[in-house]
Amino acid sequence: MPRAGTTQTWTTRRLLNWMVDAFTKHGLDSARLCAELLLAHVIGCDRMRLYMEADRPATPLERQSLRDLVARALKHEPVQYLVGEAWFYMLPFKVDPRVLIPRPATETIVEQVLLHSRAEPGFGGKEGDGVVLADVCTGSGCVAIALAKNLPKAHVLATDVSTDALALARENAQRHAVLDRIEFLEGDLLEPLRQSGARNLHYLTSNPPYIPDEEWDDVAPNVKNYEPESALRGGGDGLKFVRPILEEAAAFLRPGGLVLVEVAASRAATALEIAREQTGLEGERIETDFEGLPRVVVARRRS
Repeated sequence: MPRAGTTQTWTTRRLLNWMVDAFTKHGLDSARLCAELLLAHVIGCDRMRLYMEADRPATPLERQSLRDLVARALKHEPVQYLVGEAWFYMLPFKVDPRVLIPRPATETIVEQVLLHSRAEPGFGGKEGDGVVLADVCTGSGCVAIALAKNLPKAHVLATDVSTDALALARENAQRHAVLDRIEFLEGDLLEPLRQSGARNLHYLTSNPPYIPDEEWDDVAPNVKNYEPESALRGGGDGLKFVRPILEEAAAFLRPGGLVLVEVAASRAATALEIAREQTGLEGERIETDFEGLPRVVVARRRS
């Protein structure tokens, strides 16, 4: 992009095309989305307006700000951290290096809970009336908050071992006006639920760290170099945190309640076997994510 002071007019359309081309050449995922997020952030508008005002010329200050952000993005710094926001289940969430960036694959958990709640008698219906659910390793709070928004009569327990992550999750809950229905608990995995006396949950969800050690070297640099490693790595087999959740889930669920745990696609079959080994669970299955990858292990507490 030419420097400020040149005679060339850089419109929104031209800037988007320039960024998409640069991001694609450097191998960034979702190049157009990244370009839209950065430009909307610099201009101070929503992404739709970029196309409604495609011929709008950028100011010199906007061009300089965009140039600086693009340079950082081309070094694989996550665009969501650069703009301080990521979208999950049609909701915006504040994000920064304290938490993982929410991903579309995790929306599978939300979809499965909502489908079950609306179809099964005694599980709250469309509003989640009387439903109590827990989200373990909540991070930014995206799963807990998306469920609270879509089940407006449900009560949510959200746990994380990170004080910083819980602070950010509270900010997101306040932003979406669900803070009064989410109880944030600090501690390792299921221990906060145990200490709080949580029982008879309708749902227990979790997106724990699950990248196996053998896959760590292949993780994309925008993830490995910037997102919190403690929220990504799942030990030698990727099941260090998945295993105890599946093994202990039945003790916290009501009869017919569901446990839903996101796992590495390469470890889905093994995680499913762990669930099948639990005498308190039944109906074990794997749900695929938006890419068709085996992503979420689902099981039901025996009646």
